[in-house]
Amino acid sequence: MSAVPEIIPISELRQDAAGIIKKLKASREPVFITQHGRASAVLVSAEEYRRSQREVDILRSLATGEREIAEGQGSDLTLVFEKARRLMGERK
Repeated sequence: MSAVPEIIPISELRQDAAGIIKKLKASREPVFITQHGRASAVLVSAEEYRRSQREVDILRSLATGEREIAEGQGSDLTLVFEKARRLMGERK
């Protein structure tokens, strides 16, 4: 993410949605939308949204594993690696 985020008022989004989406896809950076001078939404490309959701899924799996270990539960290491390979394969 760049040091200075792209910030645009909602009125600009209304006027040039197609142009903003084109720029969003090219830069792969989020665009912060303001309403009445305050941040109200963040716009990201569908590709970036899917990527971040995959990362969240991986982090959730890791957190579940840590919790299971703390509770004395566990999974077979082969199954863990299979699941990890599936999740990583989806990223490509």
